[in-house]
Amino acid sequence: MSAAPLRLVFDPEDDELEAARRCEADVFLATYGNTAVELAAEYGPYEDATGFLAVLDEGGDAVGAVRFIAPGPSGLKTLNDAGREPWKVDGVRSARSAGVDPERTWDVATIAVRPGAGRGGLCAGALYHGIVAASAANSVDYLVMIMDSHARLLLTNLGLRTHPLPGTRSGEYLGSPSSTPLWVNIDRTSRYLRSESPDAYRLIFQGVGLDGIALPTDWVWRRRGAVSRSPRDG
Repeated sequence: MSAAPLRLVFDPEDDELEAARRCEADVFLATYGNTAVELAAEYGPYEDATGFLAVLDEGGDAVGAVRFIAPGPSGLKTLNDAGREPWKVDGVRSARSAGVDPERTWDVATIAVRPGAGRGGLCAGALYHGIVAASAANSVDYLVMIMDSHARLLLTNLGLRTHPLPGTRSGEYLGSPSSTPLWVNIDRTSRYLRSESPDAYRLIFQGVGLDGIALPTDWVWRRRGAVSRSPRDG
């Protein structure tokens, strides 16, 4: 391969964590106009329950990053923000009405991939794989997120079906002109992709096709402050 090898890091620390945060900040400033001050105000209350995934290049710079939030004292940001304009719904009640258990849910708060590297699709695929691999290792059954309509379309084209939280619709959110609060059942998504889109299943759930990206061998979240569960037997 002509591209430099990449590494997918789960729950990075120190310089690698700072690289993930820089990637998030750069992409969200360029895409939605979110400043570092705004990001700190939005996500600071969830810091004790926050983790990252990062795709790092040989120089230690992050070319892609995901911020996730586990259940904690501040709750899940997606469910809290569903109570804001333009939705103004009880996010927890809405999630439960869809069958989502907030205590077995992670919030995919941000997904950021730097443009122009010529391998954005590969990095995004690695991040999606990381989300589901970490979810499985930590007994997470559901994901929630507030996603821009363009990003959601990319997931749909890949075969990943997302569902609006009951009572919500697309609306303006943090610089995005059209975003929607969404939920996903990971097991049902796995079974659907395995049947209807085998290539996407192999990429996202098995990591097949992520050539050139070194993957973690341990996905259990041990970071202090995290709300994590032991993997279920079987």
